[in-house]
Amino acid sequence: QVQLVESGGGLVQAGRSLRLSCAASGSIFSINAMGWYRQAPGKQRELVATITNSGSTNYANSVKGRFTISRDNAKNTVYLQMNSLKPEDTAVYYCAADQILRYWGQGTQVTVSS
Repeated sequence: QVQLVESGGGLVQAGRSLRLSCAASGSIFSINAMGWYRQAPGKQRELVATITNSGSTNYANSVKGRFTISRDNAKNTVYLQMNSLKPEDTAVYYCAADQILRYWGQGTQVTVSS
């Protein structure tokens, strides 16, 4: 199994930046890809960004050019740098790790005020 712990959420004003971190532990050797998802109140969980073991990245159209996903394999940590935040980015952000199953973190709240 894989355990994921997110950190870095908070309350920021529109236009500012935040960086989320996700530390993985447990059976991490067989993780194929990791990613960030978010869920706003009353909405379905949606993909924000993913990164594979080889470093290939994928982003939702709504965050392209503003968010950057990266990973530090030595620290077993994935980051999400969020710049130019908008009120519509407000959501609970979840880290995910894909093996045969998908594992989820507990989530971290990001609130962007206008």
